[in-house]
Amino acid sequence: MNTLNDLIEPKKGDTKFIFFSGKGGVGKSTMSCATAVWLAQKGYKTLIVTTDPAPNLGDIFGQEIGHRVTAVHAVPNLYATEIDPDVASQEYRERMVAPMKGILDQKNLEVMMEQMKSPCVEEVAAFDSFIEFMDDPQYDVVVFDTAPTGHTIRLLELPSGWSTELDKGGSTCIGPSSSLQGAKAKYKKAIGYLQDSGKTSFIFVLKPERSSILETNRSMEELSGLGINTTSLIINGVLPAEAATDEFFRNKMAEEDKMLDEIRKEFVLNTMHFPLQETEINGADALASVASYLFDGKDIKIRGPEGEAPAHKEVESDMAAARELLRPTNGTRYIFFTGKGGVGKSTLASATSIHLADEGLRTLIVTTDPASHLQQIFGQAIGSEPTPVAGTDRLFAVRIDQKKALDEYRKRILDSVREQSEEIRRSVEEDLNSPCAEEMSAFEKFMSYFELEGFEAIIFDTAPTGHTLRLLELPSDWKGFIDLGTLAKNTSEETRGKYANVIETMRSRDRSTFVFVVYPEYTPIIEAWRASQELKKQVGIETGLVAVNYIMPEEYGRNAFLEGRKRQQKKYLAEIEPRFGTPLLLVPQLDHSPEGVEELRALAGLIYGGRRGDLSAKPFAPTER
Repeated sequence: MNTLNDLIEPKKGDTKFIFFSGKGGVGKSTMSCATAVWLAQKGYKTLIVTTDPAPNLGDIFGQEIGHRVTAVHAVPNLYATEIDPDVASQEYRERMVAPMKGILDQKNLEVMMEQMKSPCVEEVAAFDSFIEFMDDPQYDVVVFDTAPTGHTIRLLELPSGWSTELDKGGSTCIGPSSSLQGAKAKYKKAIGYLQDSGKTSFIFVLKPERSSILETNRSMEELSGLGINTTSLIINGVLPAEAATDEFFRNKMAEEDKMLDEIRKEFVLNTMHFPLQETEINGADALASVASYLFDGKDIKIRGPEGEAPAHKEVESDMAAARELLRPTNGTRYIFFTGKGGVGKSTLASATSIHLADEGLRTLIVTTDPASHLQQIFGQAIGSEPTPVAGTDRLFAVRIDQKKALDEYRKRILDSVREQSEEIRRSVEEDLNSPCAEEMSAFEKFMSYFELEGFEAIIFDTAPTGHTLRLLELPSDWKGFIDLGTLAKNTSEETRGKYANVIETMRSRDRSTFVFVVYPEYTPIIEAWRASQELKKQVGIETGLVAVNYIMPEEYGRNAFLEGRKRQQKKYLAEIEPRFGTPLLLVPQLDHSPEGVEELRALAGLIYGGRRGDLSAKPFAPTER
């Protein structure tokens, strides 16, 4: 089996492409940046590209990066870029329209630009930028720090949908067909690179947690369906033996050992373990230390600041404010849990849904996350229609089935033009086969839950922050596409009317509450804060509550390693409240991942007060590391 070094080093005269992917919050950005640093220090001209809508390369390297390729100051030979979807989309539109200047008059050029403000243009533009970097001979290695797995798979699947669009001829929602024919060959070439294991390595980063294992397995199967093979795994954040000095952390280690054993049985791949560090990993020196561990076999120990933690204002959980923000006051209460991947928003959304149901409210929890694991959390199947959750009296759960939503959307639109001419019907059908239709159907399904009667509280377990913002901003992009397309006028007006009502509801503090979930480290906090500002600026929605997850218990972990992590947590806890200006809900770290209704009910008791239940760790048989 090839070593990790063999999989990432380029052959002479041949560019190497390395993809890092995984569930949100597993540390793939850290691993991809460390790999890029190691390659650059070995003398390879290296570019690292992030396709994540919520990029953090600038935070990791400690400098501004942005959309343009930028030299990383502290590392010779290393360059970085964060693909900005808005800038990429505008560049793409201008590039597509340019060949038509001199052929069409100004009015028709403006119509074409407006028509290209379709939801799928952003994804097409992102992939177009992505391809440009794969086809750039000036770099020895290109490292891709991708978005969470569900979005990455979607990105790689897109070209097959575009081919249909290109074959139509004429004007499409992603540009004039005549301007796009040259791109078709580039897309094919890029997919060929991805399928060539000699040119491309695809590395999954995961944590020793069941949800991470399940998502990695699912994503690997989907990639395999595209002809792309996974080459290696990095298991990140493994608790070191020096931390397990009491029963609480011995229980955590035992759970991790069980998960590590599952990984060994499930995946026959080159696999590396990376230990949890005392502090977060930022800056070129720390990244170089990570790289030395991964590729040179050197020991690693990144220490946090020593001594006593600086004095900070004591931070307390505002349970009363949280309960008030979650209860309905003017009809149904809509509650949104969002945040960076891996912060535990699905678990908190699920525990909150049980809390509200136990409080006597008929409650529905809806997941819009393509990588949702509500089924695992509740321990039962969750369908595309509201499903009663066993062990509760008033709780229902539903998972948005994208395929079913698309089929329903297509049928509704086709029914609305049934009496129109054959030409119009044919044109509408072509529109519905475009990549745009999938996103439009997803948002329409999302909007439908605001019309659903019979529930006093509806909780949305959303996708990671960048994708949630995209979801809420989409309808403004649809306007030009719908108005200028062939869809029936009444359908266009109906869609805009629904959207206006939904946004008005989401802006109302009497009707809706946005909860950002973070844990006390810089990256999830700053990402959530930026997203909250963007949400307010672009959509007019204010954050109601910040839930701070995984707070280490004071009574456990009394050793040098974990005391360093506690000092770091206290520092960030003191910064959250003044930054967001909202009530805080503090959630303790547990010695195992809660699953099942009774454990979630007990967690809800810890968070909101009231029924506590039993959250003692399940007995695990420790295995040898």
